[in-house]
Amino acid sequence: MHTPQPLNQTREQITNLDNELLALLAERRRLSLEVARSKEVDVRPIRDTQREKELLARLVKEGREKGLDAHYVISLYQSIIEDSVLNQQTYLHGRANPETQKQQYCIAYLGARGSYSYLAATRYCQRRQVEMLDLGCQSFDEIVQAVESGHADYGFLPIENTSSGSINEVYDVLQHTSLSIVGETTIEVSHCLLGKAGSKLADIKTVYAHPQPISQCSRYLSQHKDLRLEYCSSSAEAMDKVNQSPDNSAAAIGSAEGGALYQLESIEAGLANQKINQSRFIVVARKAVAVPEQLPAKTTLIMATGQKAGALVEALLVLKAHQLNMSKLESRPIPGTPWEEMFYLDIDANISSESMQAGLKQLERITRFIKVLGCYPCETVKPTQLSNSQLLIEPSTSKDQVISENGANASPVRYSKAYKEQASEINCGAMTIGAGHVCAIAQITLNNDISHLALSAFEQQVKQLKEAGFQAVLLSAVNQLTMAEVTLAKLRQILHQYGLVCIIAIEQEADMPLAVQHADMLFLAGKQMFNQTLLTQAGTLPVPLILERNDMASFEELLTATEIILSQGNQQLILCDSGIRTLNNANLPSLDLASLIQIKATSHLPILINPSYAVSDDALLVQTQGIKQLKVDGLILNCPLDSNNDSESLNLISAVVRELYRAV
Repeated sequence: MHTPQPLNQTREQITNLDNELLALLAERRRLSLEVARSKEVDVRPIRDTQREKELLARLVKEGREKGLDAHYVISLYQSIIEDSVLNQQTYLHGRANPETQKQQYCIAYLGARGSYSYLAATRYCQRRQVEMLDLGCQSFDEIVQAVESGHADYGFLPIENTSSGSINEVYDVLQHTSLSIVGETTIEVSHCLLGKAGSKLADIKTVYAHPQPISQCSRYLSQHKDLRLEYCSSSAEAMDKVNQSPDNSAAAIGSAEGGALYQLESIEAGLANQKINQSRFIVVARKAVAVPEQLPAKTTLIMATGQKAGALVEALLVLKAHQLNMSKLESRPIPGTPWEEMFYLDIDANISSESMQAGLKQLERITRFIKVLGCYPCETVKPTQLSNSQLLIEPSTSKDQVISENGANASPVRYSKAYKEQASEINCGAMTIGAGHVCAIAQITLNNDISHLALSAFEQQVKQLKEAGFQAVLLSAVNQLTMAEVTLAKLRQILHQYGLVCIIAIEQEADMPLAVQHADMLFLAGKQMFNQTLLTQAGTLPVPLILERNDMASFEELLTATEIILSQGNQQLILCDSGIRTLNNANLPSLDLASLIQIKATSHLPILINPSYAVSDDALLVQTQGIKQLKVDGLILNCPLDSNNDSESLNLISAVVRELYRAV
């Protein structure tokens, strides 16, 4: 039997290894800057994704031989690659803008030391290895004024959060400033309940927080209804109030890192509704910057279109014509002009590129107002992914197989307008989709607790959804149901009682047999879009189908997958886009409106949009107004099973449905 060595000796060995690892990482970072210097001379792109894939594949193979899990190796090296890319970008950007290189920056941010804005600004300066002189401000207007007046070199403005969505006040401020956006940065937001040393949850009576964290932690706070909420102008102010409190009855919502600056300790962590919670900040300055062509760039602009039907679509078609990818679209009211909107667009392109210049000139001719807010390096590094075969876990079917086996199909393909000129019309029960008919579908995620009481709540919600204007209900997570067959029969009976179509999601192959027995229509989840066996089987069924786009798939790959289904005989097919992963945010999907336009121009098939994952509740109604102009055939909206207890949520959903049905 092996006798273990003393624990202290083992820990000492680990410490020595950690020191060696840190030294090696520092040396690797130094060498990555040498790569950047070479790329500066050769004018080559900052990223070589093919080399990254080859590197990861080799490391996975060698790691497996050493007993290391593939996903562990991938996760580790994705972080290393991200650090390398961002450091190379910082170096090249600094070389292209020597006037911005200083020993220290004065940065204006919201709140005081310890706020999330402060943490974002600190990390921004640390990457550039400069000293930060911080200037805490009480409002977004004050931040902008500090930079405009020259009291600060840069201003940090939070623009969006993965949990609570876009920050409208910042978009409103951007309408009137002469500042330029010169950068962006994204930080992880980890909300903790912070109290004085020794505080326990039972001691807390009052919680101080900024409105954004309160919104992002609403689920946790709803479970502690005895806590009294006090709103603050920033997380830093909230932490300061707790620090000044005479006893242990007060707590704040903020980061553990920020709380340490106020001698506060974490009582509970992970308060946010969403596990992945990130905030994106933009950096504003008095002077625009030049972005080297090797760097991935983003251009942000605002525009006001004409007051006529299809004006926004006409502008978006300009982007399509010049192959410009729009990664974000927001709209805000124009002050003093009722019912008119200003549109904010993030475009993944360098403003100096020929396509961007040509697109801007064309947009100038068809818009009432257009202004470039800035062109800046995109600091969201999309992780390099390996195929399952490269991870050595290749399943029986793969994305590559789906594409390769269908790339040689004879033209015209069945999904195209060349094959069928008129728009397809899909009928299911009382619901008609396509050819000018729009529909609203409610998505409900089921759970294991489908008791008599839960069925009663389900029926009450179904009644409300019917009254709100929905025509169908999409049931997901059916594989989790206890006694699923009996339960699904009851759920379908309730839906039919109120004249609603029953749609069941297929999230894994095992769901198919049960779903076929009880569904009026099947929904093929995006994760199955590359599963050729499942697509082929679905194509032989006589029921209507909805095929969701995989969040990593191009629109061409989506259309390729549709051909597999159509070739098996089932022509009752509807497409659905729920968002794709972009450079804008690797963890949060974005609606790919440019691809939607291309699909509508290419295919006769109806297409639905599910904005639930990519659009916050606050922006849902405004986004629906824009989406509707693109002539979509319907929406899928997430309706939590307990939404019958949330009148505000139901009112919002009802308003969205009314807007969908209202004539353009």
